[in-house]
Parts: sequence; C-alpha cells; structure tokens
Amino acid sequence: MINVTQEELLNAGVHFGHLKRKWNPKMAAYIFMERNGIHIIDLNKTHAKLEEAAAAVKQIAKSGKKILFVATKKQAKEIVAGAAKSVNMPYITERWPGGMLTNFATQRKSVKKMTSLDKMLSDGTVENLSKKERLMMGRQKSKMEKLLGSIADLNRLPAALFIVDTVKEHIAVDEAIKLGIPTIAINDTNSDPSVIDFPIPANDDASKSIELIMQVMVKAVEEGLAERKVDKEQEREREAAGDEESEDRKMAAVSEEEGGESGGRGTPKPGGSGRPRKAGPRK
Repeated sequence: MINVTQEELLNAGVHFGHLKRKWNPKMAAYIFMERNGIHIIDLNKTHAKLEEAAAAVKQIAKSGKKILFVATKKQAKEIVAGAAKSVNMPYITERWPGGMLTNFATQRKSVKKMTSLDKMLSDGTVENLSKKERLMMGRQKSKMEKLLGSIADLNRLPAALFIVDTVKEHIAVDEAIKLGIPTIAINDTNSDPSVIDFPIPANDDASKSIELIMQVMVKAVEEGLAERKVDKEQEREREAAGDEESEDRKMAAVSEEEGGESGGRGTPKPGGSGRPRKAGPRK
C-alpha cells in the first residue's frame, strides 16, 4: 500500500484537469465530473493507479535496474531532478535528445566525449592549447554536461521511463514504445493514457501535484532497493552456510577414510596376541 491518502491528493490539487475543450476522450474513464468548464479527475482511480505504478517502480528498483525520469516543463524540472538524485536514478530535465533511446550507442559516445573533456580540463592537458581553444572546449563541456550529465551513469537502456506530461514528452513516449520499454506517466485530461503502461491520472501542471506523486515514486524506489539489499545479504549467508556445510562433509569424509585405513592394517584377531606363532616339531 502507498503511504498517501485521498485527502493529501485533494489538497495537492491532483484532481484538477484541463479545460473541457482541451480534453482527450480516452481519459473519459478517469474523469469524475465537470465543474466551471474544467474536468475533475476521479481521485479513487488516481489512488488505485498510483498504487499500481508504485508497485511496478518498486519491482524494477528491486531488480537492480534503472528508471529514467523525464520532465522538461518548467514547474517539474527541479522537483523531478531532486527526486531522481535522491535515489541515484538518471533523469532528463533540460531537453529530450532525439534518439536518446533508439540511438543509444551514439548518446553513449557523446557522454564519453564529455567525460574525456572533463578529464582534459582537470588534469592540465589543455594547457598547451591556445586560450581561445580552451575557452571553446570549456563551453562545449558545460553544454554537454547540462544536457547529458544526469545520464552519465546510464550504461545501458533503462528498464522503464517515468514521464511528467506525455503530450510535451511525446518523442520520449514514441521511442520507448518503439523499443518496448515500459512507461509510467502522469496523465492529465488532455493526454492519451492508452499508450502508457502505467498511467497515473493526475494534474501534471501543479507543482504540488507533481511533488506528491514524485514522493510516492521515490518511496517505492527506496523500498525496492532496501529489499534488494536484504535479499543479497540473505543470499550471501546461504552461500556461506553452504560452503561451511560442504567443508564439514569433506572433513567427515577424510576422517572416515583415515579410520578405515588404520583399522585394516595388522588388526589382531579376537583371542590372539597379534604375534605370529613359530612352527615347532610335531610330537
């Protein structure tokens, strides 16, 4: 169960949708009513879908895979960046680089170039270059770091995408669909939830709404990582116990073998002295 109540969702303004004329008919199932020309989202369904999304995020985190958080709209950028950083997950909050997923190898080359520039600027390699060249290199590095710095540790395709505003981030959604990468998203009343694997019907414009949902996602990631840590410790304990048991069996086998060998050499028969008798003359 997620640790958020419907009252908290209500206070954060999660239920406020867009104007009726801007709605997407595919969101009809998640709309409770219309008030003053604005659609009101059904918080019962928001809570249920939020719980489903949190369970999926927790499972992905438990498996040790990465979730890429995407939010380039002004009111969501800092909230999403802070939340992703807190659980060491990659994020994109500046601009979605075209081909980020579908042309991932090229993006990795750009990240490596950025790392190389950073190393050259820090170890003094650029001292032999002219002042203009150093300045240009520094600007290039800053630009790349702003765009790609948050995904520097993303060495492989993410296991899932978490998206704020699927209308604005439609390119990210399209690339994820093309590659079969699961998507989790905040879907406002103007969006299409049918293309998202785990849609969360909610207000994607209010910062309080975004912040509350991100808190739930962060908590789910933390729980998944904590369970992964416990599972690893238990696995190490089982391996250690298995090694110890195996060693005990080997020692027992060696002891039995040594005991068998000592019992088979010159063992005196019952009632005998253990010494061979000399053959005497018969009378």
